[in-house]
Amino acid sequence: MCRNITALRGLEPAATPEEIEAAARQYVRKVTGVQSLSDSTRGPFEAAVAAVAEATAAVLAELPARRQPPTTVPPLRRPEVVARMAARRG
Repeated sequence: MCRNITALRGLEPAATPEEIEAAARQYVRKVTGVQSLSDSTRGPFEAAVAAVAEATAAVLAELPARRQPPTTVPPLRRPEVVARMAARRG
């Protein structure tokens, strides 16, 4: 269903809270169909993102280590995304 969500288990270094939240946000966006937030969707959407991120962090902490790291690089670790984020900051 969500082919664009990258595996976070087994990353070196481990997935950051920002990466977990980004994956949760992608998932909630996909299942709800909400692409832009309005006053009526913001609260439920953000609550869902927080719940999914919390569940994701918990399951990543409980699962055993992977034998091999994931084959794809999470979006927040890709050079073009890092450069874009750096340009926005300053």
